[in-house]
Amino acid sequence: MAKGLDTNNRFPSMEKMERIRPNRQVMAFIFMLVWVQVWSESTTRYSIMEETESSSFVAHLAKDLGLRSGDLAARSARVVSDDYKQRLLLDPETGDLLLREKLDREELCVSVDPCVLHFQVSLEKPMQYFQGELLIQDINDHSPEFPDREMLLKIPENSQPGSRFSLKLAQDLDVGSNGLQQYTVNPNSHFHVLTRNNSGGKKYPELVQDRALDREEQAELSLTLTALDGGSPPRSGTAMVRILILDINDNAPEFVKTPYEVQVLESSPPDSPVLTVLAQDADTGNFGRVSYGLFQASDEVQQTFSINEITGEIRLKKGLDFEKIKSYHVEIEATDGGGLSGKGAVVIEVVDVNDNAPELTISSLTSSVPENAPETVISIFRVGDRDSGENGKVVCSIPETLPFILKSTFKNFYTLVTERPLDRESRSEYNITITVTDMGTPRLTTQHTITVEVSDVNDNAPAFTQSFYTLFVQENNSPALYIGTISATDSDSGSNAHITYSLLPTHDPQLPLSSLISINANNGQLFALRALDYEALQTFEFHVGATDQGFPALSSQALVRVLVLDANDNAPFVLYPLQNASAPFTELLPRAAEPGYLVTKVVAVDRDSGQNAWLSFQLLKATEPGLFSVWAHNGEVRTSRLLSERDAPKHRLLLLVKDNGDPPRSASVTLQVLLVDGFSQPFLPLPEVALDPTGEEDALTLYLVIALASVSSLFLLSVVLFVVVRLCRRARATSVGGCSLSEGHFPGHLVDVSGDGTLSQSYQYEVCLRGDSGTGEFKFLKPMVSNLLLQDAGREIKETPHCRDSFVFS
Repeated sequence: MAKGLDTNNRFPSMEKMERIRPNRQVMAFIFMLVWVQVWSESTTRYSIMEETESSSFVAHLAKDLGLRSGDLAARSARVVSDDYKQRLLLDPETGDLLLREKLDREELCVSVDPCVLHFQVSLEKPMQYFQGELLIQDINDHSPEFPDREMLLKIPENSQPGSRFSLKLAQDLDVGSNGLQQYTVNPNSHFHVLTRNNSGGKKYPELVQDRALDREEQAELSLTLTALDGGSPPRSGTAMVRILILDINDNAPEFVKTPYEVQVLESSPPDSPVLTVLAQDADTGNFGRVSYGLFQASDEVQQTFSINEITGEIRLKKGLDFEKIKSYHVEIEATDGGGLSGKGAVVIEVVDVNDNAPELTISSLTSSVPENAPETVISIFRVGDRDSGENGKVVCSIPETLPFILKSTFKNFYTLVTERPLDRESRSEYNITITVTDMGTPRLTTQHTITVEVSDVNDNAPAFTQSFYTLFVQENNSPALYIGTISATDSDSGSNAHITYSLLPTHDPQLPLSSLISINANNGQLFALRALDYEALQTFEFHVGATDQGFPALSSQALVRVLVLDANDNAPFVLYPLQNASAPFTELLPRAAEPGYLVTKVVAVDRDSGQNAWLSFQLLKATEPGLFSVWAHNGEVRTSRLLSERDAPKHRLLLLVKDNGDPPRSASVTLQVLLVDGFSQPFLPLPEVALDPTGEEDALTLYLVIALASVSSLFLLSVVLFVVVRLCRRARATSVGGCSLSEGHFPGHLVDVSGDGTLSQSYQYEVCLRGDSGTGEFKFLKPMVSNLLLQDAGREIKETPHCRDSFVFS
């Protein structure tokens, strides 16, 4: 389990911070900046043993930061390591810091001691950053190893006791007490070994001569060299040392310069020359011939450089990486033919080139942003460059045309936020390209694209394609007839754009809208629920609402007007002369009538409208076809010629009243005309009654009476008409009801009598036929205006209480 080492600064309690609420915004802003700076400079240190299993507990981070466990999740806490790899894991629920993977100290830090992994903790709301360090403690998991299993050492036989000979050191990847501690050699009478430290601080073995050598006695010795580390239990590695005893060589080689210093570009390819070293030996012959080699070189040095044994030229074996190793200290050795050697050093500095593109690491990302939201954090990310100097400096940018901005928050951390509220209806998705460019030569660039979707908010009400709809329905339609569709659109999306249609309540209590019209809530289709009657209802209006399913729901409305189209479903109705089943209506015609004399006027109406109500009149049958004619446009029956004594005293006329519908409808009326010599004759005998041939004087008297009666009737008729007209006008002024049919204007020979009648001017009659009188008297009675009720819908005719066959016509 990990253990916290120390904390540079104590973190203030979050509960105390929440209780500090300055009244002024400026003070709050300054206070926040100060605390962010103080907290960001604090560093918390932990330690853990290497090779610890993944998901192991490191520390209770929330407690160390002075936060509650739930604060980490609420503030979107994240952990980012400095080595661009996510090696740590933060449990936001418990606040524990865990290992994401097993850590190998030798892989992370090689020989660097102590091995420290730096990481940062970022918090939002408000934005805060904390630095942390994780010390990875070494365990003894590596044994010392010699570069060669066998070493050859040549020693001249005149070498004196106490002479020292350096041997190749062993490598131990562990550090500290687990690293290489000492060397031993198997017991012998000629040598013992000492453990020494070189200039790099590494331990190497030095063989010390204990007694004089005699090549003739023993020309070669073999020793076992053992390297031990300080672990518990200790680990060890061995190598064989072969010692050849040589003849005398009293001059060792010496390098002309030490140390050598050289700079090499990290972009140099393998096998590139680094430099050439030179060593000189004062001896001659084989003892003066010098060979070169690397001395006590580490694995890294041996893998990176090679030296020509004859020329001393040092070359690269592989490419260099400034970001990993910035310089090398290479120990070299020059050995002559007699076995004597001289030591030298080469310091190689790696020169950085701009060979690393900037790196971008996303810490947090929000892929969806609600429209109309204020400034919103889209992403928090970190940028960096492994190069150094100007090559390692970076700038970060996004396209200026997008409604987003970048804010530099902490060190190399940036926050991508919205610049203004977004509108999904204008643009529903943004592809934001973040460009990171270093300042090196040539400049290297890294781009990362973030896709942000704008989620919909119900901010648009449904809109009808028309504010006013006009629909037409033919009367007598079938029930549930489709009559039209109203349509609305919503620029929102999803459920916010799903529209439901409904009928809105009407303010007219006389209009039973729910029994007339229904609407499909899903598609706005309108249906007529029952058959409509033009004569009862010609037009009506109502409002339709469209409501979306957002929250809160938005709605709009449109006005719908339904016009009922007339069908020719009503036949003409004859108002005058009145028809009954017992006998046809009788009109009187004086024999002295001139051609064009008005016998009567057929009055008819049609409840339809338009062309369906245009009426025409036609004479179908007559007792004397050439005697009478009917005016087609007004129904007036007139004489066509002068009457003669040969004309029958009784004529029967059959008239046809026809409308202009398709197909046309008609009604027939039968009229009986009696020829009289004068209106003074109260009764005209039927033609079947035989007159006394000797009564010529009585006949003359009868004609005089009829003439006198006619003149009197005309006078009385004029008086009656005048009184009736005055009474009707007075009744119309007092809204009691109309008793006249207004004049209509008709094209051609047709007459439009829709609610008006067909008289060209007002006529009023009161006629009473005494059907029970044996004499068939024709009487004129006083006006009976109150006995007539003509309603606009049906043109209804009612009987008077004074006379069974008494009617008033207008």
